[in-house]
Amino acid sequence: MPLHFFNTYSRHPEEFQLRDAKNRKIDIYTCGPTVYSRAHVGNFRAYIFEDLLQRHLEARRFKIHRVMNITDVDDKTIRGAREAKVPLQKFTQQFKDAFFEDAEKLRIKRADDYPAATDQRYIEKMISMISALIAKGLAYQADDKSVYFRINKFPNYGKLAHFDLTELRSTGRVKHDEYDKEHIGDFALWKAWDEEDGDVKWDSPWGPGRPGWHIECSAMATALLGDQIDIHCGGVDNIFPHHEAEIAQSEGVTGKQFVRMWLHCAHLLVDGQKMSKSLGNFYTIPDVLAKGYTGREIRYALIRVNYRTQLNFTWDGMKEARESLGRIDDWLQRLREVAGDKKDNPKIDIQLGHEFEEALDDDLNISAALGFLFETIRDTNRAMDQNKLDAKTAVAWLNSWNRINKVLDFESDGAELPEEVAKLAEARAQARLAKDFRKSDELRDKLNALGWEARDTKDGQKITRRAGA
Repeated sequence: MPLHFFNTYSRHPEEFQLRDAKNRKIDIYTCGPTVYSRAHVGNFRAYIFEDLLQRHLEARRFKIHRVMNITDVDDKTIRGAREAKVPLQKFTQQFKDAFFEDAEKLRIKRADDYPAATDQRYIEKMISMISALIAKGLAYQADDKSVYFRINKFPNYGKLAHFDLTELRSTGRVKHDEYDKEHIGDFALWKAWDEEDGDVKWDSPWGPGRPGWHIECSAMATALLGDQIDIHCGGVDNIFPHHEAEIAQSEGVTGKQFVRMWLHCAHLLVDGQKMSKSLGNFYTIPDVLAKGYTGREIRYALIRVNYRTQLNFTWDGMKEARESLGRIDDWLQRLREVAGDKKDNPKIDIQLGHEFEEALDDDLNISAALGFLFETIRDTNRAMDQNKLDAKTAVAWLNSWNRINKVLDFESDGAELPEEVAKLAEARAQARLAKDFRKSDELRDKLNALGWEARDTKDGQKITRRAGA
């Protein structure tokens, strides 16, 4: 089945066409974090959608080169460093580290490259691109010494966001990184240094200053992936002005189509409202982990709805994620018991259908893919209840699950437990080694009270979520 994705540029589903069919290579650029604060669950909804995209394409045997940028210099990062009274690099590093820590908790695959905007080689690329735009008459240095892009010289400006420039009120120039499309203007490519920037500045042909946010991505993307990119991802909030500006800058320099397919992730709501610190519904990954949930449970909750549909994050939804993963865990345990000593035989292969993969071929239709998975769980559980599922078929389903799990990465690794549960489990294991069975039983009761079950098997202690907990 051919791959189809909804292209934001055309506003239509399109069949994905390989640019490099011989090598089955796909270049993907994804907008990463702006490291002025810790990324929140809404940010990670987008990063998990991009992870699902990469994993599915790899499962379809494409070779993926994915780049995710790190924006470590912009208005927000400079303001944050100034308020914290620390150097920019020190201020942003803490949030870079936090991003990678949280991404690992959520089992997000690492990109091939994580370029940082402050890296000198990319600063040089930005300066080179801006110089080319000035030479072509697409950019100019204004009286404030900053360099701006002439949007009226780029006829396709506005086509990604689907608005008509003639219907919008121009404000002349906009130096801020972000602005509303109702007050459109020439955007900044290079911002002349001012006192508020402190020691954040680079030399350029136009005087000391720093790059605008938009040119950073154009420079890093083309430096690592070339003049044309197969797929560019991000949140819907990036469509305008950021991605619109990326197109104008990149195509203004190269004269080539910058991106062949644009994929954008819808907003995440919390309890039906926009996430906001003032509403008390602003959550980071550590906030959710502190409630006793695990990284894979957060992963499930953020992945379960198609990326183009708004996702409503709720604590009931987190409980549903836990229950759904519990169903998968129980199913796998039953299959392994039926499979017996054949469970690790990859040679057993019964054609069980590829509905899961085919659902994801259709614009990453995760709802249909998960629907197939849970229908399979229900049907095979019924067959096992009736002793109608033999060992060979059980192994075939386990092998099929291994293929699916390479995409979803839902399987429990047995090590991911809430901190309090992990400590109790370790204490109980030590008590059993010391043959202190009274203490072992007390600790089992404490685990049970927290919603966890301790089972002693020939392979050692197994800690699992108690059914209904």
